Amino acid sequence: MRFRDKLHSRQQFTGASLCVGLDPDLGRLPASLLEKMSPDEAVRQFCVSIIESTASFASAYKLNLAFFEALGRHGPAVLEDVLDVIPEEIITIADAKRGDIGNSARFYAKALLEDLNFDSITVAPYMGSDSIRPFLMFSGKVAFVLARTSNPGGNDYQLLETDGVPLYHRVAADCVRLGAESPGAAGLVVGATDLDSLASLRILCPETPFLIPGVGVQGASASDVFAAAGSGPLLINSSRKIIYASTGPDFADAAATAARSLCRELTEAAGRIVS
Repeated sequence: MRFRDKLHSRQQFTGASLCVGLDPDLGRLPASLLEKMSPDEAVRQFCVSIIESTASFASAYKLNLAFFEALGRHGPAVLEDVLDVIPEEIITIADAKRGDIGNSARFYAKALLEDLNFDSITVAPYMGSDSIRPFLMFSGKVAFVLARTSNPGGNDYQLLETDGVPLYHRVAADCVRLGAESPGAAGLVVGATDLDSLASLRILCPETPFLIPGVGVQGASASDVFAAAGSGPLLINSSRKIIYASTGPDFADAAATAARSLCRELTEAAGRIVS
């Protein structure tokens, strides 16, 4: 199933646009797991439990590859095991932030979008269009390009202007053009912490899928996000607020409660935009 079809289907099913971020930090995993298992087994069990408890509310899961790579030689196997548990109808995002060129980019794309069969991937655009194109060669898949990010350092470069146009606008416009010329599609990573930028990008890219971090721990409200960008396709990511809702033995139940609450909040916010 193509990315857009999955997105539409899951949003119809859940009534929301929730993406659950899987950032399994060994330093924050429940002691009940770490005391009984090896680190790689603890990460595997943690992620599987989170998925099983939150799948009813999720339109997507975003797997931050850094946390799996930190497991060393066990990381690839854990990543594959976690992917296998995610229901087929739910979107998978490889949060890899790849940004190389030439054969390197081509093989990164093959590994994640073909071999591991992620539905989408995050890509860093600093090296230009030839660092993005290889990720757009897979029909039905989406490359989410970092445009306006939610980290404080994002202001260092993204707001720089040439001829009165901010860099993040140029990146967004170029990516949409590249996506239109390719078998795959381009999406944008747009943080929720700068609502003016979010709104301006939605005007510039009305039909482009947005992956929006910054709701939850980072502070932006669902209502604000939908007011700024809810007229087009989007996924709103929440990681820590859900997966670390509890670090006790009840972590999976707490994650389900947090996901249900945020899903309801997103549904209500989306309804206000529609009405």
